Amino acid sequence: MKIFVQAKPNARAEQIVKIDETHFIVAVREPPVNGLANAAIRKALAKHFKVALSGAQLASGFSSRNKVFEIV
Repeated sequence: MKIFVQAKPNARAEQIVKIDETHFIVAVREPPVNGLANAAIRKALAKHFKVALSGAQLASGFSSRNKVFEIV
C-alpha cells in the first residue's frame, strides 16, 4: 500500500495525524540531516501500521517534506 506523508522534522513531540486512508502528517524530533528524519518517520510508520521495520520503505521524496512510503 502506498501512503503519502507530509514530514515535520524537528517537532517537539512525535505524532502521526491521519488525514484520510492514504495521507498522513508525521512529526518527528530528529532533524532533516543525513536521513535521520527519514529513518525516524519510517520507524514511526512501521510502529503505527504494526509491521516490521523492513515493511516500511521510502519510495520517493528523500529530500522533500512530501514523501511516499510503501507499506507491506
